[in-house]
Amino acid sequence: MDHLFGLDKPASHDEYTAHLTTVHDNVELSILRSILEGEEIPYRVRERGSGGVVKVIAGYSMYGSDIFVPAELLEKATELLDAYRNGEVIDGDDDTDGEV
Repeated sequence: MDHLFGLDKPASHDEYTAHLTTVHDNVELSILRSILEGEEIPYRVRERGSGGVVKVIAGYSMYGSDIFVPAELLEKATELLDAYRNGEVIDGDDDTDGEV
């Protein structure tokens, strides 16, 4: 049934962006936005299906929000996402070599 409402695949996007992930709550969306902004990776958030309308009415979308990044930055963004989801410390300062 999801295919009837456009929920079975990421929202449409252009050829210069790549789908990073889909999130289903505002907390995770805010965390990922903060991580991407901290690393100066531009991103675009698109709601799935009628999620944009639902989000205006209910405050959240049960359909999920797709996050897109420039295709050339997908690998870096994926590494950051994996680090966050694995509970690793994300430190944007690579010059410290682990020093505190």
